[in-house]
Amino acid sequence: MSLNSKQQALCKNHSYDFTHLSALFLNCTLKPTGVTSNTEALLDVARSIMTANHVKTELLRPVDYLLPPGVYPDMTEHGFERDDWPGICRKVMAANILVIGTPIWLGEESSVCRRLIERLYGESGKLNKHGQYIYYGKVGGTVITGNEDGVKHCAMSVLYALQHLGYTIPPQADAGWIGEAGPGPSYADQGSGGPENEFTQRNTTFMTWNLLHMARLLEENSGIPTHGNQRDKWEAGCNFDHPNPDYR
Repeated sequence: MSLNSKQQALCKNHSYDFTHLSALFLNCTLKPTGVTSNTEALLDVARSIMTANHVKTELLRPVDYLLPPGVYPDMTEHGFERDDWPGICRKVMAANILVIGTPIWLGEESSVCRRLIERLYGESGKLNKHGQYIYYGKVGGTVITGNEDGVKHCAMSVLYALQHLGYTIPPQADAGWIGEAGPGPSYADQGSGGPENEFTQRNTTFMTWNLLHMARLLEENSGIPTHGNQRDKWEAGCNFDHPNPDYR
């Protein structure tokens, strides 16, 4: 994806160092790799900005993998013969930034997106090296595309899930594009106007830079401060100035 002149200038004219960051883009399209994805076309704008700033990026389509339904880290331990989630999970855990992209279907995010969120949830009981929940210190955002209403609704669902699991959500952490409501052109279709749309390009650019800035701040400060949010200390009786529940 080629960046416009404004985006190129933002990548060039600054003194910030993002070289130690990594970002994982998960495109929850229903289409397998090799088939054009409008969601991926918009994700590529954010990814291009990060790449131009020397951030290590990777993009995957979860639909290419066998991800059984469930909320456990490895569903082969719960009756399924195969589960590709552990491999994707290792990439999630290694990334400072997670960007989830999804198309809109019937006003909601895709079924692939919901399953991804369920599998992310399956890891949420684990702790990081500071005794906080495992996603603390990581930054999340979302990109939505479609040709029907629902950008803000889908973004709300995805970002709520991410923050509930422990991701930090910076300002303006979502971007999207919808064409004319109904069976109109999609973002990457020729003549759609999507890649030239000022509103969409601006919001995608703002989202990307806010993700970068927040991830850099967290990385340089060893994540979220630990006081008041360490589960192991809470269970050990450290009440952080609040009465501790009676664990029986």
